[in-house]
Amino acid sequence: MELFGTDGVRGMAGRKLTAEVVLRLAMAAGIYFKKTAVTNKILVGKDTRKSGYMIENALISGLAAVGFDVRQIGPMPTPAIAFLTEDLRCDAGIMISASHNSYEDNGIKFFDKRGNKLSEKIEAEIEAIFQDDELIAVNQATYMDIGQTRRIDDVIGRYIVHIKNSLPKSMTLNGLRVVLDVANGAAYKVAPTVFRELGADVIMMNDKPDGRNINEGCGALHPDQLGEEVRRLRADIGFAFDGDADRIVVVDEKGQIADGDKLLAVLACHLKQQDQLANNGVVATVMSNQALEDYLMKKKINLYRCNVGDKFVLEVMQKEGLNFGGEQSGHVILRDYAKTGDALAAALQVVAFLLKSNKKASELLNPFELYPQLLRNIKIKKKIPLDKIEGFDEMLKSLEAEHIRPLIRYSGTENLLRLLLEGKDGPLVNKRMDELLEFFTKKLNG
Repeated sequence: MELFGTDGVRGMAGRKLTAEVVLRLAMAAGIYFKKTAVTNKILVGKDTRKSGYMIENALISGLAAVGFDVRQIGPMPTPAIAFLTEDLRCDAGIMISASHNSYEDNGIKFFDKRGNKLSEKIEAEIEAIFQDDELIAVNQATYMDIGQTRRIDDVIGRYIVHIKNSLPKSMTLNGLRVVLDVANGAAYKVAPTVFRELGADVIMMNDKPDGRNINEGCGALHPDQLGEEVRRLRADIGFAFDGDADRIVVVDEKGQIADGDKLLAVLACHLKQQDQLANNGVVATVMSNQALEDYLMKKKINLYRCNVGDKFVLEVMQKEGLNFGGEQSGHVILRDYAKTGDALAAALQVVAFLLKSNKKASELLNPFELYPQLLRNIKIKKKIPLDKIEGFDEMLKSLEAEHIRPLIRYSGTENLLRLLLEGKDGPLVNKRMDELLEFFTKKLNG
């Protein structure tokens, strides 16, 4: 597909995401959702990027043009849009965000009426409508059938109550000192409110968005600053979110950053102890370290793997009847409370385990040692199908012979080749990564 990537539509605002493209995309999506519309309402939220204003207005115009009424709720986390779409009985929900990307980019994520991200099949249908001039022309509404828009300012309270309910009613955060880095993004109002209402002593970082500073040297992609603050202020724990708050990074009381796979393991064990781990299983992606799988096996918890992307995690969770899964990058899905990665819900579960265990975060968040794993990105000129690259199959066989697990894939949103190598022999993994970088640089940029 030309428009949709691994997580909706994403690109530079004003270049890939022009007002014209967004307008037409909104009409195409509206035409698709009309087939199953019940309330004739679509919810639209956004993060704090300046370009969100332009994209929001283009979306609203496109949806209204094909007869949908729009409910605008302003800056809110992506998981809030998923929850509120179903809670407000809308036919679909749309989040305007490029997640962890810098402010120049923006994106559009679609949710169905149940708050679930769309399948690739549905995205392909919307893209086909986008390309069909005649279909878009005949679906233009006229007169009283043209949609209208209304801004709703009080829905933040619904989401706050929903998230607070994920913590046991008998538990408070009194006496807990927490540092929150909200990346100047969509959770800048919600996150401190949730933690303060539950009784925590909250110190905020990067909570003054100006349209440009989202994810800028802060948040989930840059948690070092958070680690320094947690240590300096003698806090119990710190949480960093990305721009739309569907990703979380945890920092312990020593300022150490918890690995994403270790976080999945800790939460899986917590849920199992509470008899809340459905079908005794967890979903992780092909990016997760083999040490996670081995650790969960010892705890008699099954691990299911899927492709990269939280929507693929959710698809496997639904198929296998599971309620927990995530990515090592920090997308954590607690299906009992959220339809997508939800940093706030995950943070509260970490805190609940911390309080119940009566341990320091540094003890809790380091349950096993990871196997050596290297990640590298190569900027490329063109994306040649990997199986068409001469020597590719032979290279894979040689890695497998040396007991090295490879994961080689193109980025769904950028001109990048992503390489992952993992094995117990660290020096050998380093050596083979150097060989891979040279191999693909010649093949794709030669």
